Amino acid sequence: MSFVARFAAPVALLFACTLPATAQQKDKEYEPQVGQAGKDVIWVPTPDEVVQRMLRMAQVTANDYVVDLGAGDGKIAIAAAKTMGARSLGIEYNPDMAKHAQRNVEKAGVQGKAKVVQGDIFASDFTSATVITMYLLPALNMKLRPQILAMRPGTRVVSHSFTMEDWEPDETSSMDGRRAYLWIVPANVMGSWNVEMGGERADLTLEQKFQKLEGHVQLGTIQGGLREARLRGFLISFAYVDNTGVRRDFTGRVTGTKMEGSFRSDSGAEGRWTATKK
Repeated sequence: MSFVARFAAPVALLFACTLPATAQQKDKEYEPQVGQAGKDVIWVPTPDEVVQRMLRMAQVTANDYVVDLGAGDGKIAIAAAKTMGARSLGIEYNPDMAKHAQRNVEKAGVQGKAKVVQGDIFASDFTSATVITMYLLPALNMKLRPQILAMRPGTRVVSHSFTMEDWEPDETSSMDGRRAYLWIVPANVMGSWNVEMGGERADLTLEQKFQKLEGHVQLGTIQGGLREARLRGFLISFAYVDNTGVRRDFTGRVTGTKMEGSFRSDSGAEGRWTATKK
């Protein structure tokens, strides 16, 4: 056997073993560690039971588009697609984690509905989401809050563990010492409205702090206070007692600078009402 024949195979093997790992091989070796540092937070995965409760609090269905801010290993985006049938997107800043999460999506067989991408949540456009999920620190929630409040009324937002300060949640769930919070983005109804109902007209004034409402209706020279005024996304309800002592209850939907719905009164009267913002 020649010198070349005797040493060619071992040299080729040695050369192959000492080649730098490909990007794909490096990617496959990546395994996230609980507590590892990220851009703004450390990574701690959300327990499965909390993930399921968050999605159920938001009443996610196959008609929803769920965006998970700070996707980590992708488990929320995967669960939204796999258990709820929703389309989902996870946004993760760490590029290695994002690739790891996308592999998890593919392993779960939901790549047709779910996706995890590398990106900065503060520079990403997620305005088309119908549901937002997140497990971020309070300061980050507050930094995102203006952008979230500007989203389409009715958008559901669920946070694991951390609140948004004076924007009180619409629901709080507890699971073995952990908490999840739900908010529904409220419509903007602050201000004065011209109301028409069954041939009558009234002036309505609403004061708003997030989803909480107060206000009054002008009854001649009297300002009648509103009762049980509520705002849930784009749905509004309130009541007042008129000058004859009859209570009138209103329910409706807010669409920009207009509202419309139905009313009924203690006297048995029913009808439709509309309102236009002044």
